[in-house]
Amino acid sequence: MFEEIRNRKNLQLLFGLLTGIAFGFLLQKGGVTRYDVIIGQLLLEDFTVVKVMLTAVVTGMVGIHFLESLGAVHLHPKPGSVGSSVVGGVIFGVGFGILGYCPGTVMGAVGQGNLDALFGGVTGILIGTAAFASAYPKLERTVLHKGDFGDVTLPLLLKVNQWLVVIPAAMLLGLVLIFLERVGF
Repeated sequence: MFEEIRNRKNLQLLFGLLTGIAFGFLLQKGGVTRYDVIIGQLLLEDFTVVKVMLTAVVTGMVGIHFLESLGAVHLHPKPGSVGSSVVGGVIFGVGFGILGYCPGTVMGAVGQGNLDALFGGVTGILIGTAAFASAYPKLERTVLHKGDFGDVTLPLLLKVNQWLVVIPAAMLLGLVLIFLERVGF
């Protein structure tokens, strides 16, 4: 099934659209498309966003490594650098700070009818994308590759089986989730 999706561009687009809709729906149902929830997270008063994200990280981490162990998918980590992380973080942070939405939550908020997300968020995404695209040639020459750390992953770095990292990480994140629930965050 995965091989068929990989080989057919139209099927990839349809699969991407359907998973995007499902993602937005789940963000909305989780409550993280609400402006007050996001601002509550930034003020360290409402940890709904952290709980949703940690749940997604654990599910995705275990799921993708399980699929890889079955041979159904192949991981292709992208190389990274300190420079690209800083530039991406600044762009993300400015947009997030101005509007109070990240790219995923802004699209979920558009889907639920929030006009601030539609006009401010989508416009901001388009402006930010255009600004980055126009600055990209200079950024690539000067900043983006500074502090290059390649496509390393923790299992590769530690030279261990991936499950020796995935299982303890999933358990640790699970404990963090339990702690957040018990203390009432």
